[in-house]
Amino acid sequence: MSSQAQSDETTSYSGRLSRQLIVRTALSQIDRTGTEGLSMRSLAKDLGVEAMSLYRYVHGREDLLEGVVDALMDGLTSRLDAELTEHWQGYLQTLAHEVRLIAVEHPKAFPLVASRHPAAPWLRPPLRSIEVVDAFLAALIGYGFSDDQAVAAYRSFTSFLLGQLLLESAVRGAAVSPVEEPLDEGEADIPEGDAARSLEGAPQVMRLRGLLSEDRGDEEFETSLERLLDRLSMELSQ
Repeated sequence: MSSQAQSDETTSYSGRLSRQLIVRTALSQIDRTGTEGLSMRSLAKDLGVEAMSLYRYVHGREDLLEGVVDALMDGLTSRLDAELTEHWQGYLQTLAHEVRLIAVEHPKAFPLVASRHPAAPWLRPPLRSIEVVDAFLAALIGYGFSDDQAVAAYRSFTSFLLGQLLLESAVRGAAVSPVEEPLDEGEADIPEGDAARSLEGAPQVMRLRGLLSEDRGDEEFETSLERLLDRLSMELSQ
């Protein structure tokens, strides 16, 4: 690219800098180098602006990475084919494939989706968006699931997705632990965005918070292990 073209691009970015553009650029950078290579300075360099100008739109590391997750999950439930989701099995299959598509297309960013939401750390990844979890619970209840059945399905479904897709992401070059270091220092005088989202717009999540917050790790581990042993036993007997 010529110096004139670079200058023109820098001017263009400077004139239309926005949170959406910053987040999109951050995702592109993560796709190339992983979260460990992401910094406000590298973002600013890609955008042709000063690093401190980014803090007008993102509060800091947590807010930026939450913005990336939000971009990855955006429109997830709206992409589900209505004909394929007439039955609850079709709904779960279609949703699973959509989440897997995120892991396949953005393997280095997927560990962010596999982390817990700061506004609701008792929710389980990788259905990382509060809105997606709420839509998931509402859908299953609409299919006739009871509250307990819907939450149990949510637990089993997310456990399956998390284990399978983290493994796939790692095979595709992802670091399975999201970066923990701050993305430079910044004291933006704005509230955090995605990282501080409330649950007011997620009625099912709010209503079922008690069930969702229960720790059933021992029970789930034993059940999953028994199912694995049963499946292996069945395969050996054939």
